Amino acid sequence: MTIPESVRVLAGFLTLGLALAAVAPARAQDRSTRVYENRLTPIASPRPILADHPEFIEPVREVARFEAPAIVQDEGADLSVRAWRFSYNARGIIETPNRLRAADTAVIMVHPWGIDDGQGWKTPEPAGVCDFCTPVKNGLAARHTREVVDPFLKSLRGKAAFVMYSLPGPADPIRTKAYRSFNHTPTPEERAQGLKELKEKLASIPYTGEPLPTSLTLSTDRPVIDYFLQFRGLDPGPRYNGPDFWKMPIPITTDVDAHPDDVVVFDAEGYAPLRDFLAKHGVRHVLLTGYATDMCYRKTTAGFENLSKDFDVFLVGDASLATFPGNDSPRFATNAALSFAALDQLVTQISWIKLDSADQPKPKSTGVKP
Repeated sequence: MTIPESVRVLAGFLTLGLALAAVAPARAQDRSTRVYENRLTPIASPRPILADHPEFIEPVREVARFEAPAIVQDEGADLSVRAWRFSYNARGIIETPNRLRAADTAVIMVHPWGIDDGQGWKTPEPAGVCDFCTPVKNGLAARHTREVVDPFLKSLRGKAAFVMYSLPGPADPIRTKAYRSFNHTPTPEERAQGLKELKEKLASIPYTGEPLPTSLTLSTDRPVIDYFLQFRGLDPGPRYNGPDFWKMPIPITTDVDAHPDDVVVFDAEGYAPLRDFLAKHGVRHVLLTGYATDMCYRKTTAGFENLSKDFDVFLVGDASLATFPGNDSPRFATNAALSFAALDQLVTQISWIKLDSADQPKPKSTGVKP
């Protein structure tokens, strides 16, 4: 990192810290408070975190670890959510054994895009890009959804307040018939009709675009700038994806066994309707899953930057994948994205989320040694 860059990062941290300091007193005036004993007890010989699915995420191996009292301690709690964050000032990871009411908790999956899954929406050929940007990478993410995320959603469906999915675009007529939304629960007949129309709509374009350019025009004095202007690393526009690709109603992936009671969040409606819907139904906590850890999971309507303003958010780290350009695995990219997010967010993992009365699936052996 260059000196000017490091100064810029430090300035960003200071700005964030001042902003949080300004907000905290205002919130304290609005709500009852308690004194939190910020007691950090060192954890001896801690095992790696996020180590249950090393094929998808590289475990976090920080050994400076502390246990602190629970931050969330709901009356009548029935859901244990151990979580961690990182503090430069504490010089390590801080873990907290939180206790939540499942009925006050929503499980949200960000952008489970139904791409290359047989519903009809697919990566345009020969050079189009979408979701994790290539069919091979989309296939890996689909396997992660089937093997990791979907079983987690099933374990909490019916116990948590809601299972929800965010999707790009507006609440169009087709998807509002196919899926439950904030203001409409379709009948079985509507749902069947919506899914029929969705399939027909997705089959209505050819999913083709232009091939890569075979020649570029480069100036003598700035050839690198010209090169990247004409041959970008990520261009999902009409040239490579075709003119109508992004007009399609993006479906929920079939790799999730979506239930009729699950609720879809349409990004184009903005954050306020999501916030108000959750608040109206008494939701105070969010377990956040989905894609992509470094992009949509962070910044879209149901991303943690929005939700953290109003709810206790727990990032379910192994139920998310980061984009991984230049690599054949998302392991290190997901680790890095979550580790950075952990400066100001609580991160958990599926094996740390336990219902009091449920038979929890045991995490498979990882082969990762402490």
